[in-house]
Amino acid sequence: MLTLFKKTPSISVSQLQEKLRSTVHLLDVRSSAEYQGEHILQAENLPLERVERFSAKTTEPIYVICQSGMRSKKAVAILRKKGIDAVNVRGGMNAWQGPVRGGK
Repeated sequence: MLTLFKKTPSISVSQLQEKLRSTVHLLDVRSSAEYQGEHILQAENLPLERVERFSAKTTEPIYVICQSGMRSKKAVAILRKKGIDAVNVRGGMNAWQGPVRGGK
């Protein structure tokens, strides 16, 4: 169905948890300090202000997470304009129930 408004492709944190059973590319667009506080093991930190310079080394979808889902939604819009298949993780780390780690 076509609409006048572009809907941001997104998945829930439980769908992300399923996808993490295989190899996926997960970007965490929170600040470095937030990321070091705790993050999903497979996540690569790329603060929102640096997303514009990101270049994908894959044609696979890139999943994007932040704290609540707002910054990741902005990051997905930027990445999609660049032709990258990016998907927002709704609810972000606030909704994440899976394992996390601290540090880099």
